[in-house]
Amino acid sequence: MIRTNPELMAYAEKLFSKGDWDLHEESFGSKERIMEQDHRYGKVYLIREGIAKCFISDENGKEFIQEFLGEGMEFGELEVFSNKLTICAVESITPLKAFSFTHGCFSQLLENDTRFNQLVMKALADKIRYKAPRHSYQHAYPIEDNIIRLKKLFPEFTEVISKKDIANYIGITTRSLNRALKELKEKVDR
Repeated sequence: MIRTNPELMAYAEKLFSKGDWDLHEESFGSKERIMEQDHRYGKVYLIREGIAKCFISDENGKEFIQEFLGEGMEFGELEVFSNKLTICAVESITPLKAFSFTHGCFSQLLENDTRFNQLVMKALADKIRYKAPRHSYQHAYPIEDNIIRLKKLFPEFTEVISKKDIANYIGITTRSLNRALKELKEKVDR
């Protein structure tokens, strides 16, 4: 549920400690909007610590959460390749520390550092590999099954992530989520 990439994080730590590249550390408070949807930014971020949500909003303000990002997860990288506006917005859920790369620095690293390039390509492939089964599962199974699956993957998810965000992640209303959580609790208590 909360995606991480310790391998990319460890490599970014090495790059940062060497000081040869234009990497900076930035901090964000809880519930701080880091990127807006349909905007242009000149940075790529790699989460050092904390949790963020990556989401798309429709014209009515309804959020569709694509994924929850944890340590080692990058965002803003697609725009380096496409040179287009951002697809998603990104907002911190908890206080967050992140490395920031300028687009120029990120591109140079991709061109000149084979290991960095491999880790970024693997991260992009993993994002694609993760999303397809998750979306298929959520559409094919009832809400209760999705909640049980989330609890197995991340037992304390309701303590860390708001019910509204969980509902948006599953693609249901908060009311439906509350009903399903209540029914699951009643089944367990029997």
